[in-house]
Amino acid sequence: MDLYFSPLACSMATRIALYEAGVSADYLEVDPRTKIVLKDGSDFTMVNPLGLVPTLRTDDGTVLTENAAILQYVADRFPQANIGSGPGMERSRLHQWLCFIGTELHKGLFVTLLDKKAPQDAKNYVLGKNLSRLDYLENHLRGRDYLLDHVSVADAYLVTVINWTMATPPVELAKWPALKAYYERLRARPAVAKAIAEEFELYKAEIARHKAAA
Repeated sequence: MDLYFSPLACSMATRIALYEAGVSADYLEVDPRTKIVLKDGSDFTMVNPLGLVPTLRTDDGTVLTENAAILQYVADRFPQANIGSGPGMERSRLHQWLCFIGTELHKGLFVTLLDKKAPQDAKNYVLGKNLSRLDYLENHLRGRDYLLDHVSVADAYLVTVINWTMATPPVELAKWPALKAYYERLRARPAVAKAIAEEFELYKAEIARHKAAA
């Protein structure tokens, strides 16, 4: 199984899920600017024409894209890890949270805030419109340890996205104490701590590489 990723990007959620499942994979780093696979210098767009991570190549050679789909595949592929859901409403709830994180937080809030080329007016607009999504999370997480009744791939995605607040000063987690406690609790999990530590070092190397190439 090959996971194409970029450090600290949303692909880290799949790394966390695989670590939670205790399974091995080949982690292939993609430079987000050049779309080159660092391991062999190949063109990542030949694998995923959109050049987006995560992209997963399964053991039988099937290429799967899109975070929600990949995370649910990992959960289903390794049921013993119990990071997925049962059938029926429980699965619908898992899908609900994956969609919420992907659309309302990842794309709706953080993509613009993290975009160095986005005008400040655009960032102010996004903050004014979408911070209510964090209020929604705050209300849901009061008195709860996880998004569902147990840790799941949705938590892997959420902690990955909330980790981006380190680079978005206008989003101060102290304003949402239940969400902040959730983030700290998830970061203490061995799988999450390992993934963040490893990818942070790779991210520092990526920044140095880009500076050297400038």
